[in-house]
Amino acid sequence: YKLYATEGTATMIESAGLPVTMISKKLSEGHPNVIDIINDETVNSVVNTITGGRIPLRDGFHIRRAAAEKRIPCFTSLDTARAAVEVLLNGSQTYNAQPLPDYRRKEPA
Repeated sequence: YKLYATEGTATMIESAGLPVTMISKKLSEGHPNVIDIINDETVNSVVNTITGGRIPLRDGFHIRRAAAEKRIPCFTSLDTARAAVEVLLNGSQTYNAQPLPDYRRKEPA
């Protein structure tokens, strides 16, 4: 797997001894930025957690929208992203997402 991350996250990943390519999260700061690597399908999943402030919220909206338009899974919770990574590391190279009503139909009564 190849990791791409914005500045703060990239620093944390590097401190864990993992290789990472740093990209700009701030869409107003030029290219390449996070939207560019989503749109050109460089990545096959996105982790975008919510942070405070108007600009981060607006940028986060654009990040999530770009992922949805490219049909790239976007995790907005770290525990969900962690679970997906664990599944991938434990053998399966693919995962399938279904509409929420499909999961609800499978729940025991």
